[in-house]
Amino acid sequence: MTVLWLDGALVPAADARIDPADRGLLLGDGLFETMRVEAGAPLRLEAHLRRLREGARLLGLPVPRTDEALADAVAAVVRANGLADAAVRLTLTAGAGPRGLLRPDPCRPTLMLAAAPLPPPPGPARLVIAAVTRRNEHSPLSRVKSLNYLDGVLAREEAKARGADDAVLLNTAGRVAEATAANLFAVVDGTLVTPPLSDGVLPGTMRAEIIRTRGAVERSLDVADLRRATEVFLTSALSIRQVLDVAAADAKG
Repeated sequence: MTVLWLDGALVPAADARIDPADRGLLLGDGLFETMRVEAGAPLRLEAHLRRLREGARLLGLPVPRTDEALADAVAAVVRANGLADAAVRLTLTAGAGPRGLLRPDPCRPTLMLAAAPLPPPPGPARLVIAAVTRRNEHSPLSRVKSLNYLDGVLAREEAKARGADDAVLLNTAGRVAEATAANLFAVVDGTLVTPPLSDGVLPGTMRAEIIRTRGAVERSLDVADLRRATEVFLTSALSIRQVLDVAAADAKG
């Protein structure tokens, strides 16, 4: 039986209820974090919670628990599901509200945590350059883990249709931003490089660790850089994935 942590209580998933007027469901008004847990301990928890609060501050969305309480909630939902190693998703929405775009005052957020077994390590990936959409580096939403993930969904569906594992999203200037749900690194001319946040890149927690531990340089990349790179890999909170190749067809303008 799967157990969720929902607004302060552990509840069986089959009994969990989200208000049909919840703005996360209706408008994508909210944020999420995905965390890797090993031997009961969440990795990079401080970085995840810092990014959550920074995103909530940008959206003007209250976070209804302290960091200590959120850490306890992560531990509780992992234990309740009988897991030691897990992928935990924290979802924060603006809660229920009336029709329209403006939030109610006061805003009463919904906070939910779900735990699942860690997925197996992903194999090497074949990438395509997404033609269906682009990353908007001018939007503040490029810096937060928004519940609106439709650009990633469209690009991943395109990758599947083209026989690839994932897609690279370019930004509006045609520079490389990231994959559909991962940051991107490349070794170009002997230097480990990753696109800067200003190119529409989500500030990934694993990305920050790779920059710190491996001395990666933040620098704009184009598709030609990926083609001549001696190594390309993707990073997410759950894994590091090697890239086999990037398909030759460029994105449409």
